[in-house]
Amino acid sequence: MINKLLAKLGKLRHELNQQVKKLSKTRYLQRSKTLNFLLSMIVAVIVTSIGITTDWATTETPTITYKASPISNTIDSANLRVQNNTETPALNYKTSWLGNTIGSGNLRIQNNIEAMYVARDGTVYTNSHWDEAAMEAGIYKDGKVIAALGDTHGWSRGGGKAVTANSKYVYIAMTQGSRGDTKEDYPPEGTTWYSVRRYDLSGKPAPFPNGRGWDKSMLITSTKSEVTGLATVGSELYVSDLAANQIRVYDTETMKELRSFTVANPGAITIDLQKNLWIIQSKNGSKPAKILHYSQSGKQLPQQIADIVEPTAIAINHQGKLLVAENGPRQQMLTYEIKDRPVQVSSFGSKGGIYAGVPGEVRDLKLYGLTGVGTDASGNIYINSNGFNKSGTDLRKFSPLGKLMWRSLGLIFVDNADADPKTDGVDLFTKQEHYLMDFSKPAGKQWTYKAYTLNPFKYPQDPRLHTSPDGTFVRRIQGKPFLFLTDMYNSFLQIYRFNPATDGKVAIPAGMFVGTNGADKPFIAGNWPPHQPEQGEWIWRDRNGNGKFEKNEYDRSKDYPHLGGWWVDSKGDVWKALRTEDGIRHYPLQGIDPKGNPIYSYGSIEKQTTPKIFNDLRRIEYFPETDSMYLSGFTADRPAFGDDAGVAGSEIVRFDNWSKGNRTPKWRIVIPYDSTGKREVSTAAISVTGDYVFAVTVKTAEVYVYNAKTGAQVQQLKPGPEVGSESGWIDIPYGIRAFRRSNGEHLVFVEENWKGKVIMYRLAG
Repeated sequence: MINKLLAKLGKLRHELNQQVKKLSKTRYLQRSKTLNFLLSMIVAVIVTSIGITTDWATTETPTITYKASPISNTIDSANLRVQNNTETPALNYKTSWLGNTIGSGNLRIQNNIEAMYVARDGTVYTNSHWDEAAMEAGIYKDGKVIAALGDTHGWSRGGGKAVTANSKYVYIAMTQGSRGDTKEDYPPEGTTWYSVRRYDLSGKPAPFPNGRGWDKSMLITSTKSEVTGLATVGSELYVSDLAANQIRVYDTETMKELRSFTVANPGAITIDLQKNLWIIQSKNGSKPAKILHYSQSGKQLPQQIADIVEPTAIAINHQGKLLVAENGPRQQMLTYEIKDRPVQVSSFGSKGGIYAGVPGEVRDLKLYGLTGVGTDASGNIYINSNGFNKSGTDLRKFSPLGKLMWRSLGLIFVDNADADPKTDGVDLFTKQEHYLMDFSKPAGKQWTYKAYTLNPFKYPQDPRLHTSPDGTFVRRIQGKPFLFLTDMYNSFLQIYRFNPATDGKVAIPAGMFVGTNGADKPFIAGNWPPHQPEQGEWIWRDRNGNGKFEKNEYDRSKDYPHLGGWWVDSKGDVWKALRTEDGIRHYPLQGIDPKGNPIYSYGSIEKQTTPKIFNDLRRIEYFPETDSMYLSGFTADRPAFGDDAGVAGSEIVRFDNWSKGNRTPKWRIVIPYDSTGKREVSTAAISVTGDYVFAVTVKTAEVYVYNAKTGAQVQQLKPGPEVGSESGWIDIPYGIRAFRRSNGEHLVFVEENWKGKVIMYRLAG
């Protein structure tokens, strides 16, 4: 009764607040402070009378605890009928996060920086193709995000890989796709505009005569390929048009084209103190990259730099020297004296980058995946590391002597965390990063970026370089740590091992499962991985330990093509759920081979029948310690409305004594799912640990907590004020992972790629 009254009160209070806001817009009520005061007092008296108590006993933002008994629908195992279970909640929780320096608000660290320009005063302008929260292009100063360049997201728009600025405007590369039949200025169907967009220094679009787009701030440079370089000098803007092999020159005010000249494969541009251009000539097939020198008129000058592997960014420092981001094995910023013949005079950063010393270990001077370099008028150095395959933003400022002054991190995108069971939640892993936790610190300050676990130079066939994994399982098998990754579509399960003696903190490719393709063709299209079977499904194991996919390392089979989910239990056994009546596959661990890889095979597979109550199995979690199986999916009682391929189903069911053949449910939980066809409510992911079963919804990102013994709902978690009381949608099938610490505390990790972080709930034990 109280719970229902609270819900009604919350709704009433929200509606009342909305009406007050509407009324307060009138001139009369803006002056009527008395009426506003009386309305506030009415709400306060009602709230106080209900008996809501506020827990102020934490060091963080207070959590409201409701002294009520929430009701959940479960199904009794004896007669399989719906019943109401009640349970008094005893859980207080706090919200925290990891992976982003800033945990809330519109201005947080973007999840990807692909281009960077540093002004003389130390303002950093950035650009990227995509940011989930529409911060493709940002403005940073003194380690803070001070603005975002607006209107780069949605309406078929995206950012790009070039940016520059002068004393009046910011110019970014961007794309504009078609929007169909519209009165606004958009490209026709099937056409993309590759453009330069102009902004004022505050981040607002700056239109110009004959500008294109809905607000007339776009300069269309091509419909064939994107802008790959931008620079200004005086009143001229230089633009790299890759498809046309041209440098186009425009007036910075009128944006009219003045002239153009030919440069093969032009990329990033910078302007030296003599007002001449240095241009990266991107590699083309077997032709290596170079850095070329041109006059403003387009005459090629004799100086060039060819002793470089993969230049990704260039800039001129305050002394007139050329800075080059060398993204090859050196992973350094190189400095060249360019008065006469270019000569390298120094380098910055540890040689070998993140792989120097202890490979993968994060240190101030260890760089990885460089995408931006620059200096300010005082000689301070700015470098962005983006990792490999767009791992995330690591923007740093150093003093002229190389001391780290600040660091801004945005490491998470479509990712989730899991805990190393051996270290009691102190060590956390995402698909590419390793974090060290200190739970005594305030929210958002508990994590330290410890290691980057991907090495593209030693392991160029690492599946993380060729796919987009996002769900993480950390397991200890026979005492050794392993990392298991799957993706948004449950299409594979990747396996990684660790060997500190040879690879430091790097995760070494060890194995991989894929599903069966619906057509008779390779499961993964393209040239990777080499030697994969021509059809069916396969298990790869790195038999010789070199991290490469080789002919004799595949085990082959063929099965039902539609996957529901993967699971790795505490013994290291792999489980797979298929969306069919005999859809449970159990791959018992066959041991660990001499190279340290877990062994699985189709010869040892156990095929198990899906319990009859399910007609579409989606998720599977088995716990050998208690011989308990948790399954979720759609049932005959609560079928799917449409395909809804990405969700966890309509029920979670627990079975005890699973290995002994029991298929009678201990309980059945009805989880959020919209059966009206509007698909506004659905459950994305589940996780079981300790005393609780956790389920998170897709659009609202609310976490439902159930008692693992009884199935009764005990709590509902929502993002707290520490993260702005907000979250993006849950996009992945393992968007929630939970871990029980030795003190009884539960850590619950929830994907939050909208603003580039992982939300962490801490439930008191």
